[in-house]
Amino acid sequence: MVLHSVLSVLSSHDVEVAETLIGVLNFLLIFVAARTLAELLVRLHLPTIVGELLAGVLIGASGLHLLVPPSTHSHLNEGLVSLISALASIPPEAVPDLYYETFPSLQAVATLGLYALLFLTGLESELEELVAVGVQAFTVAMAGVVLPFALGTFGLMALFQVELIPAIFAGASMTATSIGITASVFGELGYLKTREGQIVIGAAVLDDILGIVILAVVVALATGGNLEIAPIVKLVVAATVFVVLAIVLSRTAAPAFDWVIDRLKAPGAVVVASFVILVLCCFIATAIGLEAALGAFAAGLILSSSKNNHAIQQSVLPIVTLFATIFFVLVGAGMDLSVINPLDPASRSALVVAGFLVVVAIVGKIAAGWAFWIDKPTNRLVVGLGMMPRGEVGLIFLGLGTSAGLLSPSLEAAVLLMVISTTFLAPLLLRLVLKDKTPGGGNSIPDDVAANPVGLV
Repeated sequence: MVLHSVLSVLSSHDVEVAETLIGVLNFLLIFVAARTLAELLVRLHLPTIVGELLAGVLIGASGLHLLVPPSTHSHLNEGLVSLISALASIPPEAVPDLYYETFPSLQAVATLGLYALLFLTGLESELEELVAVGVQAFTVAMAGVVLPFALGTFGLMALFQVELIPAIFAGASMTATSIGITASVFGELGYLKTREGQIVIGAAVLDDILGIVILAVVVALATGGNLEIAPIVKLVVAATVFVVLAIVLSRTAAPAFDWVIDRLKAPGAVVVASFVILVLCCFIATAIGLEAALGAFAAGLILSSSKNNHAIQQSVLPIVTLFATIFFVLVGAGMDLSVINPLDPASRSALVVAGFLVVVAIVGKIAAGWAFWIDKPTNRLVVGLGMMPRGEVGLIFLGLGTSAGLLSPSLEAAVLLMVISTTFLAPLLLRLVLKDKTPGGGNSIPDDVAANPVGLV
């Protein structure tokens, strides 16, 4: 009612100008802040995605209040309000209403970035990578999912009295492994085509699949508000069948896709046709009660065997670079880190929860490095450390949990700290462990079967 009463005295032109200014300033703030911090982290040999997240924290609800999602219930920066008011010639009291009215459009763009990122993740999940060390990779992947998930979920419920759904979601967020971060470090150190590198890459692919299936089930279950066994089983079966079908279609539908692409002549045929598959899979996933994010990942899996895989990735990558940046900045902007302020006695319980999650996240993945049998010399610590970074996948989980309203502010911040900690620590520890060590011991994998994720190294 306040919005309509304020707008009633404004001309449509003034409202349009104000909305345009708000939209342009949001994009300007996001990209300037994100790229500035990303450039800084690149020079420190750290993942740029963490810089995008920290950029959101800096300009968001925990920082300057320049980018404030409506869900945070925070006040806009007074300087920003005054600037928009002066430029658009509207009363200052009208600016917040217009700002929050236009914010869903920005969130829609961020969601597109999320789906494009998951699509790209699926594209990079080449199933042939698992052949060389398939059994070991499967064992590590299962341990890397079960241990953090079980320890995190039951630990939160038993030690901190966290409710079932938030505890399950927090546990699910620890199952992920960032292929990009680990592959980049292994590639830089010459360990990508070693036995350890191949086990980690194969396990990370499986972890992403299993983790996204778990996530889709948890989000769908939580939003449906039903905790009966039958719906849970139905969702698990639906998610599993959906992913398996996507893997099967990667062998049958991908050639048909290539046949169509070969006959299209208009510019942009590859990216448009790819996004048709993406949207179709998201639609089907949503229609059967699953999360659209699972559909996006499945679309990537379907096209992972396409002979146009590289061209698809090159077409999608600019979209991911732009729109996924918005997604991660918004995730950071929505974080209220005041709930883990060590100077506030009321926040110390949240810090304890965060510490618990970090320990479980590290121990669970490192332990997975000892969960397989092999008759050849293998550095199991390297395998465990390689599984540790959550990176972009962990942030995707967090973003979906935030948008679905599954987490309390304190648990949300605790999960965020877990993702950031593992993402920062894994590259540093891998470099420390592998420093001045060249691959040896006969553990190299032949080039023709070794994983080399496209666009990662």
